[in-house]
Amino acid sequence: MGKMLSALLHLQSIERQLTHVKRQLKSRQNAVNAQTGRIEQFQAAWQALHDRMMNRRKDADRLDLDLKEREQQVEKFRTVLNGAKTNKEYAAILTQINTLKADNAKFEEEGLKLMQEADALREQVQQAQQEIQAQEQRLQEIKASSGEEIVKLTKMMEELSAQRAVAAAAVPADALRVFERVASKNEGDAMAAIEIRGRKPPHEYICGGCYMSLNAEHANALRTRDEVRTCDNCGRILYLEPQAQQANAD
Repeated sequence: MGKMLSALLHLQSIERQLTHVKRQLKSRQNAVNAQTGRIEQFQAAWQALHDRMMNRRKDADRLDLDLKEREQQVEKFRTVLNGAKTNKEYAAILTQINTLKADNAKFEEEGLKLMQEADALREQVQQAQQEIQAQEQRLQEIKASSGEEIVKLTKMMEELSAQRAVAAAAVPADALRVFERVASKNEGDAMAAIEIRGRKPPHEYICGGCYMSLNAEHANALRTRDEVRTCDNCGRILYLEPQAQQANAD
């Protein structure tokens, strides 16, 4: 294997380690973020319940105020009723009093219903608050268990990133561009060994990355040339293992 492909394989080894560490770090961080998001959802639900409860209380207070004013009107009509001079006037005032009293009874019923709803919502608000506290406790537990691991993984990522920079410097610019493009598309997996199947010619050539058939030209070229050749299907950079490197070409 030539110098360039050897340098690419070395870079690939570091790239895979770095990708693995980044994936672990992201998983740890996602656990914290997911729990934080869960708490935000509970807080939004608490706020919605709290707002509904407060609105019910405001509506009940408004009804109570209206009811008091209407009761005062009833008392005024009763005073007027005592001074009625004719039966017709008396009957008219009495009708107004009875209408107000009937309406007031409806107001009282509606106000009682609103207060009951407010009380029920208050219990839900308290339960939601308890759930938020439980979720916040869970977040602290996740942070405690993940914190040390995040520090460790971050240090590993920094070390591997430094190693990768050194390894990348040993790769020609054109080859490095191909490597980085393929690595970004395949989660750090930019290279694939050519698998040669069959004891006797004609052999079957398979890409070790996507397991699709390859033209024999790729293997024949890599036995003699140090160059970038990519899989026609997945685009990974192809190489031959040492034992395949020395095998006779078809």
